[in-house]
Amino acid sequence: MTDGIRPFRIDIPQADLDDLQARLANTRWTDELPGVGGEYGIPVTEVSRLVEYWRDGYDWREWETKLNEYPQFVTEIDGQNIHFLHVRSPEADALPLILTHGWPGSIVEFLDLIEPLTNPAAYGGDPADAFHLIIPSIPGFGFSGPTVDRGWGTARTAAAWAELMRRLGYDRYGAAGNDGGSMISPELGRIDGERVIGVHVTQMFSFPSGDPAEFAGLTEEDMAAMGKLQWFIENKFSFNQLHSQQPQTLAHALADSPAGLLGWNLQLMINDALGDKSLDDDFIITNTAIYWLTNTGGSSIRFYYENAKAPQTPAEPTTVPIGLAGFGGDFSGIRRFAERDHKNLVQWHVYDAPGGHYAAHLEPGVLGDDIRRFFGSLR
Repeated sequence: MTDGIRPFRIDIPQADLDDLQARLANTRWTDELPGVGGEYGIPVTEVSRLVEYWRDGYDWREWETKLNEYPQFVTEIDGQNIHFLHVRSPEADALPLILTHGWPGSIVEFLDLIEPLTNPAAYGGDPADAFHLIIPSIPGFGFSGPTVDRGWGTARTAAAWAELMRRLGYDRYGAAGNDGGSMISPELGRIDGERVIGVHVTQMFSFPSGDPAEFAGLTEEDMAAMGKLQWFIENKFSFNQLHSQQPQTLAHALADSPAGLLGWNLQLMINDALGDKSLDDDFIITNTAIYWLTNTGGSSIRFYYENAKAPQTPAEPTTVPIGLAGFGGDFSGIRRFAERDHKNLVQWHVYDAPGGHYAAHLEPGVLGDDIRRFFGSLR
């Protein structure tokens, strides 16, 4: 390895796990009004159920072992520690692909995609569709550790990814992402367009500019997406406002209480509309445990503040080929506004499959096929 890239292995001290157990056992529960369900937010019954499982049924060491099955590394870029998985395909000419998560997710989002994307032949696929995967932890998240200075929003993270891919020796690669990764990946295509051959996302965060003319003649699909967006803003957008304005105020609670961290992160991991496809307890707790064990609950939400405070200079539309795979139970985007912001929108697939906001985990087969199809014409 060059440029200070060092092997990394997850090895949480037992003392940290013992402390976590003690804190979970001593959780002081809040009260709640009778019969309100989730109307006021995440109910005590759901958090207490998960805390009980976290204490008595969940096995962090099992997940630590599972994560350590994949090669991991750290390097310092622009003064910040960057952690990443680097899983090379058995196919020597596989296409490098950098996968980026968001909040409150982590590298765990993509575990179910690793084998099918790196070794499609083992799953009955075409070896020509193989990828070398690079899966970094966003600065301030998980094993990248807390950010140490200002400015680690979308743009600075994308610049770090470009440098990371240079250090790894990849002069031609693709980018894909979910949630925050659906913002970072297009920006990476914008700033490193000579090397990025295409960008694949699960959401397109392109919104109305305020000009009433933009709404004329919207398709039925776009109107439905607008309705879903409006509902989300009116009912579940408070986290964004707080993260964007006062992340440090919340950080004290997130760093002190694992049950509080779980309750806060859980708001974007519960989706009753998905029914049996809702996220499993191990996925929820493993993502939350990574934030807790790395003490990045507070630093991760600074990502929103940095984006909110970044200079708001209008960016030119992206020109790198970009594609969307949206899923049932999630806001995927509004095509008219996406076409305004991305001048080379070559694929727009919205699936009924109930992948929600974590399709890489809930619908890895559908998402993996979509990624292969998108990059198939670009290789």
